[in-house]
Amino acid sequence: MIPDIFINDISMLKMGWIRENIDFPTPKSQSETVIIPGRNSPIRFTEALGLVSYEPRTFTILLSMLGTRAKYNELVKECSNQFSGRLAKVICSEEPSLYCVGTLELKPSYDPLTGRGELVIECVDADSYRYHVDVTEVMISGNGTITLLNDYMPVVPTVVTTAETLLSWKVGTDSFKKTLSSGTWEIPELQLSHGENSISITSTGTTIFKYREGCL
Repeated sequence: MIPDIFINDISMLKMGWIRENIDFPTPKSQSETVIIPGRNSPIRFTEALGLVSYEPRTFTILLSMLGTRAKYNELVKECSNQFSGRLAKVICSEEPSLYCVGTLELKPSYDPLTGRGELVIECVDADSYRYHVDVTEVMISGNGTITLLNDYMPVVPTVVTTAETLLSWKVGTDSFKKTLSSGTWEIPELQLSHGENSISITSTGTTIFKYREGCL
């Protein structure tokens, strides 16, 4: 399969570009250390709030084509009008279930001697996490305990209830309880961590949890 890149669900391959290279590194963590005179080890604040935060993701995509200058100009114009300076969703064909979001800048160049044109797409402000294309949705009717599986990114799910519902869950050693009337809710304390998250539900109706997972 020829590698492709999708920008806002538009295939660059079908547009006429060949994906030469993509540099898509893992974002750097936000870290800060304080050196104390007389201590051999610095004080590290990377996980001061219990979670690691990350700097914006940067990536570079190199596209190329072979053809006349007129054809190249048309392809560049089409891309520039749609993507230059705009916030866009980017998907690699090798990982079609994940996408990243960032502002794109375009740098075109053309060599008339070889008839080869290039288009460099750069982003320096993308979200740290890559998101799942599909939203995770889990439903339970009546009473029971539900296990919500979550990828690496912490996320607060949207809870939809059709009747008065009591939710009970734990975060570490802390226990939480929340009574909800019918409706749509977001509970900040109900933050899903990586892996399995168990929630006990007492209700006469249907309870739905919706959330978009993410990873580095």
